[in-house]
Amino acid sequence: MIATSAKRLSPDTASTAAPQNLGALPEWDLADLYPGRDSAALKSELERSARDAAAFRERFEGKLAGLSGAALGAAVADYEQLQERLGRIMSYAYLVYAGDMGDAEIGRFFQTMQERVNAITTDLLFFTLQLNKIEDADFAEKLKSRELARYAPWLRDIRAFRPFQLADELEKLLHEKSVAGRAAWTRLFDETMAALRFPLDGRDLTSAEILHLLSDHDPAVRERAATVLGEVLGQNARIFALVTNTLAKDKEIEDRWRGFKRPISARNLSNFVEDEVVDALIAAVRRAYPALSHRYYRLKAKWFGVPQLAYWDRNAPLPEEDERVIPWPEAERIVLESYAAFSPEMAEIGRRFFAGRWIDAPVRRGKAPGAFAHPTVPSAHPYILLNYQGKTRDVMTLAHELGHGVHQVLAGAQGALMAETPLTLAETASVFGEMLTFRALLRRESEAKRRKVMLAGKVEDMLNTVVRQIAFVEFERRVHDERREAELTPDRLSEIWLDVQRESLGPALKLDGLYRWYWTYIPHFIHSPFYVYAYAFGDCLVNSLYAVYEDAHPGFVGKYLDMLRAGGTLRHRELLAPFGLDATQPAFWDKGLSVIGGFIDELEAMG
Repeated sequence: MIATSAKRLSPDTASTAAPQNLGALPEWDLADLYPGRDSAALKSELERSARDAAAFRERFEGKLAGLSGAALGAAVADYEQLQERLGRIMSYAYLVYAGDMGDAEIGRFFQTMQERVNAITTDLLFFTLQLNKIEDADFAEKLKSRELARYAPWLRDIRAFRPFQLADELEKLLHEKSVAGRAAWTRLFDETMAALRFPLDGRDLTSAEILHLLSDHDPAVRERAATVLGEVLGQNARIFALVTNTLAKDKEIEDRWRGFKRPISARNLSNFVEDEVVDALIAAVRRAYPALSHRYYRLKAKWFGVPQLAYWDRNAPLPEEDERVIPWPEAERIVLESYAAFSPEMAEIGRRFFAGRWIDAPVRRGKAPGAFAHPTVPSAHPYILLNYQGKTRDVMTLAHELGHGVHQVLAGAQGALMAETPLTLAETASVFGEMLTFRALLRRESEAKRRKVMLAGKVEDMLNTVVRQIAFVEFERRVHDERREAELTPDRLSEIWLDVQRESLGPALKLDGLYRWYWTYIPHFIHSPFYVYAYAFGDCLVNSLYAVYEDAHPGFVGKYLDMLRAGGTLRHRELLAPFGLDATQPAFWDKGLSVIGGFIDELEAMG
């Protein structure tokens, strides 16, 4: 599989600080993948991959059912090597593109690589399609071979898609058209967002910079930033609505042909989690809105001395919060020490990201907003993108993305076909890394005011990770359901947005005016429909896991690292069983949500 990155939404990790006093911020070195866009190594790899893919097709197309288990296992091994090489090419192309989406030549390079790799993988498409045509009894017999059994988890996952597989020619058509379809519309969204400028106080700011100002200490700055953000997004709402409508219709057509009954079901299958488990998560969070987000924002409004908070005050720092900038070297030390206190092995892996220039931290014009960890391929190493501006939430984002990176390194031993973790479990290590860092910082803090600020910040991050993401899922559900009947106008999209935000965040927040356009900048709606419940899944899962850890569960650290090493070889039931947890039980979600409620209880007790 071509590797994908775990991307964090920029608005929910927003922080603000001037770039001074941050220390030397690292920029990644992509030479570990290829020396450059025009390098002989990249050209040679493309040509070799094209030849090998054509030869692979010649050797195996139409012949898989007649192969012995050992021969089929050898064929899968060859296929894995091809996927590894192609994954390396596309990882490099995407990381170059993420570093500067505003450069037309880089955009052309990225599109060219997508088209070249798409053409090569067309020759490989038959392989998984024909694997799924082998009858179950015959397949079970072949799996008795050691060579094929090595890939049993990957084969299990491939064959899960059998009921939804189309005729070979249709699959080929969808595959070839993807570069001129969904991928092209996604690129349009990314480049439009990267090119937008938000004029404020004599400066033209990027989306990352303007979003950071929504956490400024000065309420006047927050209001001006929120107003400018809404104005510019509203001016571009027609193009964002067109992208949203087109991709929702594209998904509806493919879902209908494949036989998925609900828009979310394809995502659930790709995550290898049952519809009813996701439904239980969503229902549990929505039931908890009054006890969590409504209660917290009512408390925050009280701290600010107002009956209702303006929407630009949702992520506002508390009045007693200091504006201390955390330089990069200190952020590195905080996160690595927190990791080391839990597991020296995790900290040692984490140090490699800093020493090896695997992190790109500065804010730059044209750079992708937000943050992500990209696993690339097992023969290389992951890379992390941040937009670091020196506040506590930026440190938490570093801890989050480093958790992804450590997970990706540990899972790499499973190989290119089985290292990738389903999205629901991919957020486990990242959220756990955040929790380790937060708990370490909280233990060191004895001053009551600082503890209150830290707890409030953590609650807001958790509400953004759980409540806000489930509200995003509800927005997507309503949009995709309505799009089955007709196109949605920008105003209708805004109405749905305001409805779900008001339901989730509660009456203590005044959500009106230009906030109606804030749906336009959420990248996950475009990149990965229904992705976002994975954040809530991961947060609740980690809350339950952390409770097991605090109860001194025997051998917890070793079991946790084994869980990360498993990559995509195990499903959620198997991964959680050693900890006595079961995500199919409704109480599992309530237990995870109770951690957030407990933090709010502490804040209420502080007054």
